[in-house]
Amino acid sequence: MIALTTIQGILLAVSIVGGVGLIIGIMLGIASKVFSVEVNEKEQAVREALPGNNCGGCGYPGCDGLAKAIAEGKAGVADCPVGGAPCAKAIAEIMGVEADVVKKVAVVHCNGDCEKTKDKYNYYGNESCVDAVSIPGAGAKACSYGCLGLGSCVKVCEFDAIHIENGIAVVDRGKCKACGLCAKTCPKGLITIEKFDSSYFVKCKSKEKGKPVMDACEVGCIGCSLCEKTCNFDAIEMVDNLAVIDQEKCKKCGLCAQKCPRKTIEKVN
Repeated sequence: MIALTTIQGILLAVSIVGGVGLIIGIMLGIASKVFSVEVNEKEQAVREALPGNNCGGCGYPGCDGLAKAIAEGKAGVADCPVGGAPCAKAIAEIMGVEADVVKKVAVVHCNGDCEKTKDKYNYYGNESCVDAVSIPGAGAKACSYGCLGLGSCVKVCEFDAIHIENGIAVVDRGKCKACGLCAKTCPKGLITIEKFDSSYFVKCKSKEKGKPVMDACEVGCIGCSLCEKTCNFDAIEMVDNLAVIDQEKCKKCGLCAQKCPRKTIEKVN
């Protein structure tokens, strides 16, 4: 009798455990269906095609964010500035579209190096433009719009494509991936991302006019409008005393650079 009772108890325990296991299994199966995340195969394929730098130059939170945006049609197949043409072509094939890739490069709009511009005082502090710009006068440079040359842009570049030479930032066009991190970091907005085949740029951001510019820098734009009057293609206009070139209209004739009395307009390629 005792043996029979023991066997019954074991069988009961096994039945209970088995029943609980069956119920849990059914619940997990239902939960997996209810809470399952649909996998976007295109998104996964795009993510694998991206370089994985997670630099944020595309404007999205890393490569995962860009892959999702591309798969949803919210971003273009060529929006990864690091991957370039090969990456854009691979993603275009995944998405079944044509890749319209325009190579770009960072451009520093300042030529006020140590020999061409003056300092108001000697700066002693963190080697950071972001820190120095908060000092009265926006830094030690006599031109409050000019490059401080303390290398904040250099520190964020993952491609060794920008360096400080003679007091100003200089871009290595061969290494630049146009990710835009340097442009986002520059506290004075001196760096822009432009089409690689654009030729002439105003290497100045000063909004001053005439004598104040001449007193601060040898190559600053003085707002004389001579370049605007010279251009036969309506590609230059004066904005806040500063010449601005419309790269879409510019025909690369070079007349503006030739006429500029301050040599502020420079050919970069």
